[in-house]
Amino acid sequence: MSSLTLIAIAIIVLFIAYLTYGAWLAKKWGIDPSRKTPAHTMSDGVDYVPAPAPVLLGHHFASIAGAGPIVGPIVASIFGWIPVFLWIIIGGIFLGGVQDFGSLFSSMRNDGKSIGHVIEKNIGQSGKKLFSIFAWLTLLLVVAAFVNIVANTFVSVPAAASASIMFIILAIVFGFAVYRKGVPLLIGSIVGVALLFSCVYLGILFPIMLSKTTWIFILLGYIFVASVTPVWILLQPRDYLNSYLLYAMIIGAVLGLVLYRPTIQLVGFAGFNVGGSYLFPMLFVIVACGAISGFHALVGSGTTSKQIANESDAKVIGFGAMLIESVLAVIALITAAYIGGDKLAELLKNGGPVNVFSNGLGTFMTAFGLPLSVGVSFTALAISAFALTSLDTATRLGRFIFQEFFEDNSKEVQSILVTNRFISTTITVVLGGALALVGWKKVWPIFGSANQLLAALALLSLAAYLKNQNRDYKMVMAPMIFMFTVTIFALGLLIKANLAAGNLLLVGFAVVLLILALVLVSQSYSVLFGNKKINSESNKSA
Repeated sequence: MSSLTLIAIAIIVLFIAYLTYGAWLAKKWGIDPSRKTPAHTMSDGVDYVPAPAPVLLGHHFASIAGAGPIVGPIVASIFGWIPVFLWIIIGGIFLGGVQDFGSLFSSMRNDGKSIGHVIEKNIGQSGKKLFSIFAWLTLLLVVAAFVNIVANTFVSVPAAASASIMFIILAIVFGFAVYRKGVPLLIGSIVGVALLFSCVYLGILFPIMLSKTTWIFILLGYIFVASVTPVWILLQPRDYLNSYLLYAMIIGAVLGLVLYRPTIQLVGFAGFNVGGSYLFPMLFVIVACGAISGFHALVGSGTTSKQIANESDAKVIGFGAMLIESVLAVIALITAAYIGGDKLAELLKNGGPVNVFSNGLGTFMTAFGLPLSVGVSFTALAISAFALTSLDTATRLGRFIFQEFFEDNSKEVQSILVTNRFISTTITVVLGGALALVGWKKVWPIFGSANQLLAALALLSLAAYLKNQNRDYKMVMAPMIFMFTVTIFALGLLIKANLAAGNLLLVGFAVVLLILALVLVSQSYSVLFGNKKINSESNKSA
């Protein structure tokens, strides 16, 4: 089969889904363009800052993309390209799109607060506490993992380090120019994007070579600053400009596929048990961000909901960004599927999924005259830029969730831990950094299941919210039940495997997650399947 046919089918189906299913969801949930968003009603110049739709789409897309939609499909290709492709398309539309759009919407209707706050209002305070603890611990894993990913990339591709530093400086200048000096967004974007690609070129000319440990400490310092700085100075402009790297990468990949026309070599279906890994539930855990990811819900209900300027933007930002990411996931799958066999195994062994993706896109781009080395380097630079974006977004989300956890405590505790963003950020960065330096690899295998459990809990939160608002929530129930089933099976397999290996730490983590899931499901049962409502008075205005 031609990979060009595969990507064409994906783009057409996802675009139709955006126009039809996305519009249907917006109508069912009551998107109201005339309603003021938290970015306006709670504007503080730090976290709540209205952003134009293209800028916020860039931030949101850059934050949720990272390396997830690239790594997941390539690793999952062991099951064959057909099940991975089908899950990316079906999951992206009916699970990931619903979760991302719905999490952004429900947060937007609850003062831009996190999923934990929505759970508190619609399920109960204990549910919020349990979810907040789980989400914060998961974000520590995200910080630890992405610090290592970015540091490793900077060591192996020094050009990515220098280009990233120049990106940050450029973003600060762009933010001041657009938000404080009144430079029109269109003009600022044209100049900014031109300078952005100049940074890529200069990065290749002037690489920075430091040790991994040095980069880890530099990155920890950076994410602290990025978390406490007003979003208009760094987060919004950097993510917006960086999104053009990803758009360029996707366009280059599609154009390369049209001209190169690679044929799929990978087997269509390899079986339900491949090397001891079962298609169910592992396919749905491994693909992650390309179809559905709990981290997306944290982004939508953490930073994005505080910046959305008009409710009508929620469809393109929440639902649209997820579908674009599914396109990226299909491209990643093709980079593995067109190779197949021993060459794929060799690339995975020598550089991992990012190596497979970079070499694949670099090869496709040679079809329109781009040298292979330039294409491979550009792709690696783009991936590192988005891993860094996910990293600083995760740190800010960790601060938000940490602060919200202590909102109901005494005024003394609130004044120290809730209003002081420096303390909550320091705790998040220090603990995440400690995991990055000494222990994150020991708990990394649990991350995939934890991420998908987050997705199930986000869907649970959305279902309870819509039920209490007397709105249609049937489109949420099937995805929620499916994701809980997948997660519980995956955790069961993880517990079994690690008991046999004697790894009690991972067993403990898995058991805690399993208990958390069961407790929250139990607490929400009467809300979803009975007549119970939590704090219904406060929900009337939502």
